Amino acid sequence: MWIGWMECDVLLGDVQSLKEKRSVLRPVVAEVRRRFDVSVAEVEFQELHRRAVIGAALVAADRAHAVEVLDAVERYLAYRPGMELLSVRRRTVTGDD
Repeated sequence: MWIGWMECDVLLGDVQSLKEKRSVLRPVVAEVRRRFDVSVAEVEFQELHRRAVIGAALVAADRAHAVEVLDAVERYLAYRPGMELLSVRRRTVTGDD
């Protein structure tokens, strides 16, 4: 069993309030969850209106699949209009670690 997780630090474009931030992030989080079948949520900077950290995690049978899915999530967020991907932290570990 492999566990993969990532934290994506993003800068949001023309967002002026926390309400606007939620209206931008909610569909992104829902689409990542639906498209890639991962657990995903905003995990940091909830009080800032132009920054967010989106966390995603999954459990896979092999490391290659976990890496493939995390790569796809990263690409999706990197090319999403209206947001800039600033940095990504990721890790894969076995259930034995």
